[in-house]
Amino acid sequence: MSQSKENIYSRDQNLWHLSHEGGELEDPWQAPNERVYQITTSPQAAPDRPEEIIVGFERGYPVSLNGERLPPVTLMERLNELGGRHGIGRIDLVENRLVGMKSRGVYEQPGATILSVAHKELEHLTLDRETMHFKDMLALKYAELVYYGLWYTPLREALDAFVDVTQRTVTGEVRLTLYKGNCIPTGRRSPYSLYSMELATFGADAIYDQRDAEGFINLFGLPLKVAALLRQQQTPVS
Repeated sequence: MSQSKENIYSRDQNLWHLSHEGGELEDPWQAPNERVYQITTSPQAAPDRPEEIIVGFERGYPVSLNGERLPPVTLMERLNELGGRHGIGRIDLVENRLVGMKSRGVYEQPGATILSVAHKELEHLTLDRETMHFKDMLALKYAELVYYGLWYTPLREALDAFVDVTQRTVTGEVRLTLYKGNCIPTGRRSPYSLYSMELATFGADAIYDQRDAEGFINLFGLPLKVAALLRQQQTPVS
């Protein structure tokens, strides 16, 4: 990235993101000047008309845009262009470096933001609760390994194996609306959906009886009730 007296920022760019550091950004209270941004339109200046897109996935991998199958790089380039035009993917944060010091960075990742939102929505539809929650916990560790440069490690390979299993059913499409910095999911569908419209209506049927809820609530809250009763009988801990 070129630098000048007006363009004083340290930048790194790849297909996934463009990062900015330095200059007035070193003050965590200082708002970024609009000249910082290179690939995203200001949300205020973005189109006044929303744009709807559909992203398709197979086994967790993005494969299509609006029904057109595309190679991964081409798909990402298209999403970067779409998201950038609508001001999507601007991130301003203070992060913890590997050595422990804090730094402030401004990031632009329009395509990555769209993909992340779409993929997460499809996972919500196709993964069971326990797998979803555990994967969310591992995501932080996975990101840490990448950030610390620990890609070629047994742990990263082991986490990949887990993720590969979770993605077997993450196939389908997600519809999103792009509008002035927002990426809004408005629909999702999959042949492996775990969503049941019949159960979602909470109507009485052979599988779910609303009367079961009372017993479940009593049992689920029992440990808390017991703990509260015992605490009342014990000497307070100072």
